[in-house]
Amino acid sequence: MTECYQPELSFSSIGRRKITADFTGGDLTSNAGLLLLRECDRRLGLARSVADAVHDPRDPARVEYSTEQLVRQRLLAIAAGFEDLNDHDQLRYDSALQTGCQRLKTLASTATLCRFEQQQNRSVAFDLHKVLFDQFVARHKKPPKRLILDFDATDIPVHGEQEQRFFHGYYDSYCFMPLYVFCGRHLLVSYLRHCRQDAAKHSWAILALLVKALRQQWPEVEILFRGDSGFCRHRMLDGCDRNGVKYIVGIARNSRLESAISGYLELAKRWSHNGAFKISLFRSFQYAAGTWKHKRRVIGKAEYAQGGPNPRFITINLEEEDAEKLYREVYCARGDMENRIKDQQMDLFADRTSCHRWWPNQWRLLLSALAWVLFEHLRDQLENTQLARASVATLRNRLIKAAAVVIKNTRRLRFLLPTGMPDREIFCVLASRLVPT
Repeated sequence: MTECYQPELSFSSIGRRKITADFTGGDLTSNAGLLLLRECDRRLGLARSVADAVHDPRDPARVEYSTEQLVRQRLLAIAAGFEDLNDHDQLRYDSALQTGCQRLKTLASTATLCRFEQQQNRSVAFDLHKVLFDQFVARHKKPPKRLILDFDATDIPVHGEQEQRFFHGYYDSYCFMPLYVFCGRHLLVSYLRHCRQDAAKHSWAILALLVKALRQQWPEVEILFRGDSGFCRHRMLDGCDRNGVKYIVGIARNSRLESAISGYLELAKRWSHNGAFKISLFRSFQYAAGTWKHKRRVIGKAEYAQGGPNPRFITINLEEEDAEKLYREVYCARGDMENRIKDQQMDLFADRTSCHRWWPNQWRLLLSALAWVLFEHLRDQLENTQLARASVATLRNRLIKAAAVVIKNTRRLRFLLPTGMPDREIFCVLASRLVPT
């Protein structure tokens, strides 16, 4: 970085003591926690796996920054809270990020990263989903008995002239509509779609691919598909029935469904004293929509609260009999997935789809997903600590955004962390668990 003259800055004094500041502090960083994520990446081989999936058309004799280094630079920057490519004009000089990328000198510029981003295509998007799947499989030391696949779509507002931008009446904006698939906390699919289509578009094809891949790994595993009413499509349900996949899916209410629980709604109204407090009753019955080939089991929730009646419905092919337990403990648990989507879009910047071209925007969505994998591995090492269930934002603020003085010589690179660092003990625990002895 070009050095320039910086005058001494003066601030209001404390008593007779003057307060001044200048820029002669030397090599400092506010991202020392990237040392931890560097070890996570080393153990997972994540950036290396992504680089293997990306075709690099550059002449190897003229390459200064390898594909693996470019991928790692973007992943660690996103993890540290830098969402924009423009951030790298200054961030490329940060010693913590350089160390995370296995370099001791300047990292790639914004222009280099932008050119790399613009090369991404459909094939890369497919192969990166394989990386996500392989990471998920590797986390299991023994075959799981049951896997619950949560499907959900959300909106990403766009404000430019991006390819495939359309107006969506429900969200009242121009937007994309990505599809996410989680299994517990583990992200399996982060698929960018335009919004001029059914919210369940391509969902059955993705579910079929996941079921096939999971059964190749674990032939005896039970798979449960879970989604809201946007995924209650006869093709999804018929496909699950044909392939032995269990499902628990919401159904949009209609007059036939409401009439089936009308007696329960009246009873809930009476017991709640006309909404003085909330009462919920549950009924299980058989029902067939016009597009269904046969009747299916439906659970209706007859709820009456201060706002009036609030009936809800789900359809299932599970054998358990307790309707209330199935609704409250199995179906409603999908709400945790919405927190994971917030982590993706608010904390890992999956909504930063500001490229003009389509596939670079899909690339950005997948980078956020891969950064999530790093944080999940970091969280695994936090077992039995107060941060074991912390969000991405909390982990970033308390562990990654750590100040340090950096001292370099020919034999050593030292990061001098604050003596009074609030999470010093947890940082030490993580370092001992991540770094091989």
